Amino acid sequence: MKEKVILAYSGGLDTTAIIPWLKENFDYEVICVCVDCGQGNELDGLNERAKLSGATKLYIEDIVDDFCENYIVPCVQAHAVYENKYLLGTSMARPAIVKRLVEIARKEGAAAICHGATGKGNDQIRFELGIKALAPDLKIIAPWRSPLWKLDSRESEIEYCHQHGIDLPFAQDSSYSRDRNIWHISHEGLELEDPANEPNYDHLLVLGVTPEKAPDEGEYVTLSFEKGVPTAINGESMKVADIIRKLNEIGGKHGIGIIDIVENRVVGMKSRGVYETPGGTILYEAHQQLEELILDRDCYRTKAEMGALLAQVIYEGKWFTPLCEAIRAFITSTQEYVTGEVKFKLYKGNIIKAGTTSPYSLYNESLASFTTGDLYDHHDADGFINLFGLSTKVRAMKMLEVEKKNQ
Repeated sequence: MKEKVILAYSGGLDTTAIIPWLKENFDYEVICVCVDCGQGNELDGLNERAKLSGATKLYIEDIVDDFCENYIVPCVQAHAVYENKYLLGTSMARPAIVKRLVEIARKEGAAAICHGATGKGNDQIRFELGIKALAPDLKIIAPWRSPLWKLDSRESEIEYCHQHGIDLPFAQDSSYSRDRNIWHISHEGLELEDPANEPNYDHLLVLGVTPEKAPDEGEYVTLSFEKGVPTAINGESMKVADIIRKLNEIGGKHGIGIIDIVENRVVGMKSRGVYETPGGTILYEAHQQLEELILDRDCYRTKAEMGALLAQVIYEGKWFTPLCEAIRAFITSTQEYVTGEVKFKLYKGNIIKAGTTSPYSLYNESLASFTTGDLYDHHDADGFINLFGLSTKVRAMKMLEVEKKNQ
């Protein structure tokens, strides 16, 4: 019997061409696995395409709820943002995909897993670190890095497919390179390859509109959280996936969550992309507004540092590592009392605060008010400032003493 290989299959030209390439160069039985993270109509016609291309079978695995609850929610709770802008839409999907690829590989008794990521991007690292962590015994095949891979253009891939009897409606591509899931959609290529060019938003946007084209009337939204997990929109309870879908719809309408970023890839190069993350941007902002009321000063500061570290770790493909587990354990511990409601107004790309409440709020009107209350005596600040500034004063005294000696 032939050995089996699991191919991470998107249905695009690259992974379609890889099917006959694997059979020709390795004599594998090819089993395609498309992991559905909320790509929408990108999954249409995949089964026929995979079979026509020579795959033995195709799995289409719906992991949307798993992705939302076990990968997205921890990032929201951590406020994990890469380089102050990127909300990790692709980064946090890859470990969820890898986990399912490994599960199917075990089920099928496969000897290898193949992915179609190029040698320039981050995804090759994310796929392979995940596979190494979960299934170190499995062989990894990366065609774009193989000396056997001679297909260096879209035209050569189309011709290769034709030579192998695969006549599919692939054509010269004049669109952006995109990655989509329930959380976001990314855009690269075309005019975006030159940072001097303004994005052609009329041609580019998929999930929403620019702020200029958003409605002239703002829209109020209330989000409810329990222990850091979003549970309802405007009082209507929903699972996390449905909350994200609804917020994508509302946020897209109001021009929320469009970013244009030049980011530093793990492999060392800079890349420019435009990301649409309307629902995610709203969730991040609402969750942070709630934490402002609930977390104490030291915890809030330390959590911000840990969130930035988590973003770096996930971006680099290190989800299945002890460090990532430890950071997420810390983040989870901070969410015990992050419960309450956040109201805000969406208006032309802006998320405007409209009131936040929580039974665990540490905001105390008696303390915060300009009126002296029972819990705070202004005179207590004298001793505090003397001690808090003692090192500053001692240094200044020493410098003054030195200066006098040198006169």
